[in-house]
Amino acid sequence: MVINEAEESDLLLDILDIKKNILKMIYLAQSGHPGGSLSCATLIYLLYKKIMKFNPKNPKWDERDIFILSKGHAAPALYSVLSKIGLITKEELTTLRKVNSKLQGHPVKNDQLGIEITTGSLGMGLSIGVGCALSAKLDKKKDKLIYVLLGDGELNEGSIWEAAMAASHYNLDNLIAIVDRNGIQSDGFTEEIMGLEPLANKWDAFGWDVIEVDGSNIREIIGGFQKSKKTIRKPTVIISYLVKGSDISFMEHSSKYHGRAPNKEEYENAIKEIEEIEKKIGVS
Repeated sequence: MVINEAEESDLLLDILDIKKNILKMIYLAQSGHPGGSLSCATLIYLLYKKIMKFNPKNPKWDERDIFILSKGHAAPALYSVLSKIGLITKEELTTLRKVNSKLQGHPVKNDQLGIEITTGSLGMGLSIGVGCALSAKLDKKKDKLIYVLLGDGELNEGSIWEAAMAASHYNLDNLIAIVDRNGIQSDGFTEEIMGLEPLANKWDAFGWDVIEVDGSNIREIIGGFQKSKKTIRKPTVIISYLVKGSDISFMEHSSKYHGRAPNKEEYENAIKEIEEIEKKIGVS
C-alpha cells in the first residue's frame, strides 16, 4: 500500500483531531492517562483505517480482524479512533469515566461499539490474543488476523512472556503484537525500573519475527504492518518507537502525565499546540 502526500496529510490531520478528542475527554473527566493515549493514537488509527479487515457498519462481522488494547489505560485513544470511524458519537466521548457511561477508564467489551475485549489488568492481552489466534486457526479462518497493542512497561509482566512462548510454539502467524515503545511507564523510565533492552533480541529469542518502526512515520508504520502479513509459521511483533505525550511539548518524554489529567491552562495550551501543527499541515 502506497500513500501519496495528500493522503498522508489527511491521515495526519485525522490523527491530530483524535488527539484533541483524547485531551478533551480526559480534561472533562479530570481523570485518565493522556501520555500513553497520545503515544499510541497513530498506531490504532492506522490499524482501523488502513490495515485491518473491519466494517464500522457491521462491527460483529464474522470475518473481521480482531484488535485487543492490552494497555487498557489508553482507552481514550481507542474511543477517539472508534468515534472517528463512526462507532461512537462525539457527545458520547464527553461521558468518559462517568457513572453509567459506556466509556469507562478501561475498555469494557461492547459488540455495538466495536470493543472486542475487556482489558485493564496489564499483562493479560497477549494471552487473550493467543487464544483468539488459536481459535481462528481451528476454525480454518486463515485470513483472520489478531492484533494486540502492548505498553512497554507492561512487558514487566511475566504473563506476557508466557504468552509469547506459547504463540511461537503454536506457530501463530496470524498474531501480531505491537509494542508502544515510548520508554516511560507509570513510575519513570522503563530502563531504570526494569530494563527491557535488548528488546528486539528478546522477542527474536522467543521465536518471533521482529519488525522495528519509527512510530512517528506513517509510511513506515504502514510498511511494518504490511510486512507482518507476510510472516509464515511464526508470530510477529512490531516494536514501534514512540514519544510519550506526543505533539504536546510539556507532556513529551515525561511520566508526569502518565495518569494525570491536564488542568484548564494545560488543556488550553495543549489544544493550541495541536492547532499550530494543523495549520502547518494545512499550508504545506
